[in-house]
Amino acid sequence: MSLTALGINHRSAPLSVRERVAFAPEQTMTELKCGQGELGVDNIAVLSTCNRTEIYVAGERADPAPDVLAWLAHLRALDIADLQACCYIYSNEEAVRHMMKVASGLDSMVLGEPQILGQMKSCFAVAQKAGTVDGVLDHAFQQVFSTAKRVRRETAIGQNPVSVAYAAVTLAQQIFARLKDVEALLIGAGETVELLARHLREQGVGHITVANRTLARAQELAELFSADAILLSDIHDYLPRADIVISSTASQLPVLGKGAVESALKQRKHKPMFMVDIAVPRDIEPEVERLDDVYLYTVDDLQSVIASNMRDRETAALEAADIIEDGVRLWLEQLRGQDAAGTIRAFRSAAGAQRDRELAKALAAIQQGRPAEEVLRHLAHGLTNKLLHAPTAHLKQAGEQGRLDRIRWAHELFDLPLPPDSADSSDETE
Repeated sequence: MSLTALGINHRSAPLSVRERVAFAPEQTMTELKCGQGELGVDNIAVLSTCNRTEIYVAGERADPAPDVLAWLAHLRALDIADLQACCYIYSNEEAVRHMMKVASGLDSMVLGEPQILGQMKSCFAVAQKAGTVDGVLDHAFQQVFSTAKRVRRETAIGQNPVSVAYAAVTLAQQIFARLKDVEALLIGAGETVELLARHLREQGVGHITVANRTLARAQELAELFSADAILLSDIHDYLPRADIVISSTASQLPVLGKGAVESALKQRKHKPMFMVDIAVPRDIEPEVERLDDVYLYTVDDLQSVIASNMRDRETAALEAADIIEDGVRLWLEQLRGQDAAGTIRAFRSAAGAQRDRELAKALAAIQQGRPAEEVLRHLAHGLTNKLLHAPTAHLKQAGEQGRLDRIRWAHELFDLPLPPDSADSSDETE
C-alpha cells in the first residue's frame, strides 16, 4: 500500500497556473469519483486553496504519480510538460510529513497561518462525502490533524502576528494601556480595514468608526463590528475624537493632511494620537509626523514588528519540526500495525479452523459412546499437535540452517525463556 502527494503551490508555480488547476467546490466530489475510477486508486482527496492544489492518493499501485499528473493535465487542459515543471511529488512517509507541514502552517506563504488546517479538514470531509477516502489515507489524515493540533498547542507558531493589520493593532496595544477606553477611526473599507476592525474588536477597543468614499460599503463593514459609518468627506468632524487612526485606501493622493490633524489636536487639547498609514501610496501626509503628540507609523515602520514576530515563528517552526517527526513515526507504526493485522487475522483463522476440526472429531467420538475423559485427552493432544506442527518444523529448519535470529524470535513470540547462550550469539547469521 502506497501514499502519494502531488501538487503545486505559491513557490513552485505562478498564479496563472495555480488558478487553472484549482478545483471548484461544487465540482470536487464529481471529479474525485472520476479520478478514483480513472486512476485505479483506492483513495483520493484534493486540497485546493488560493496558494496550492494538492492531490493525495493511496492504493496498491507502487507509483501512481505519472498517471495522477496526466489526469490533472487532461482535466484542466494543460500541457503535461508545463505542469510537470512546476509540481512536486512525495511518497509514503515523505507524503505524510508534507501533509503535516501543510496542515501546521509550516508550508504556507505566511508561516504559521491558521486557516490551512480548516481547509485541510474540509478537503478530508469532501473526500469522505464522495466515498473516496478510507484505509491508509484516512489514517494519514487523522494523524495529520492530531499532529497539527499538537503543533498549535505546544508551540508559538500562530501566537505572534505577522500581518500588517496584526502589527498595527499590536503597536496600539503597546501605546494604550486600556483599549476599551479608546476610539478608533478606520479610513477605507477593504479587506485590510476589515481585518483591522476584527483585531481591534477582539482586543476590546471601545468604539470604531469606519470612513469610506462609499457610505454603503462603510455601513456594511460597520454592521459586522457594531461600528459607526461615515463618508470620507466627514473625517474632519470625527478626527478630534479619534485616539487611533488607521488608514488603508487605494487613493493616489493623501486623504489626511497636516492641517486637518493639527486642527484635531487643538480640539483634543493635545491629547496624543496614534496613527498608522498602511496605504501605498500614503494616505497621510508625511509632514504629520512632525507634529507634537502624534505617533505616526507607516508600512515600513511596521516591518520591524513583523520581522520580530517572524523570528519568533521561525523558532517555533523548529520545535514544530520535532513534533511532526513524532507524528510521522506514529503514522508509520500504525501503518506497520495494519500490515501485521492481515497476518494476525490469517493466523487466528487457521487456528480456529484446526480447533473446529478437532472439536468435530471429539463430538463424534462422544456420540459413539467413548468416555468423555478419553475424548478430552485426545482433543487436547490432537489440537496441540496440529497447532504446533508448522512452527516446530520451521524452528527445526532454522536450527539446521544456523538461523539463531529466528530461534530467538520464536522465544519472544511464544514468551519462552531465552536459551542460556543467546546473549552471546550474533544477531543474525547469513
